[in-house]
Amino acid sequence: MSSFQLSYDYRCPFASNLHRHVITALRAGADFEVTFVPWTMSQGYKADRAPDVWDDPDRDDDLLALAVSTSVRDLQPQYFLDVHEALFRARHERAIRLVTMEEIDGVLAPIGVDLEDIHTDVASRRPHKVIGESFREFDHYEAFGVPTFVVGNDATFVRYMNAPNEQPGDSITLITSLLNLMTHESALNEFKHTRVPF
Repeated sequence: MSSFQLSYDYRCPFASNLHRHVITALRAGADFEVTFVPWTMSQGYKADRAPDVWDDPDRDDDLLALAVSTSVRDLQPQYFLDVHEALFRARHERAIRLVTMEEIDGVLAPIGVDLEDIHTDVASRRPHKVIGESFREFDHYEAFGVPTFVVGNDATFVRYMNAPNEQPGDSITLITSLLNLMTHESALNEFKHTRVPF
């Protein structure tokens, strides 16, 4: 079994691509043990001397989708993969900003999650505390964006351009290949095409 952590922010299209590959692989039976880690891009853009974004109610809209998914991950985990995929699709295929509870409720209601429990948990700000703890944990790895894998004690940022296709096996192959590189080719520090392939 391959175990790893994987960070996300629903605003990032590259996180959407890679997380949807992981979701597809898991649904197809991939032997991965994944910890999905909320990580907010907003923290890097806060004003000097402003509070951390997870402690700042003025930034709650930025963190709402993360807070909701954190609530589901922790308290209704049986729904997490469906919620995770639905939020990414809503943001990147339907252009829903996911900054109001009304928007998010509309996305999640068909899945069957307990929306009232989510509302209560988010209102308590427990998920915001978890987001802050996750961000600080990834600071240890000098993480600068999403999606970042943590395998063992090593972190790797991956920018992947394509969403999953109709072949789940391709997603399993992709994630397995990435994990093999991270595990066995640690000397490969940077590998980047000089332009986006057509």
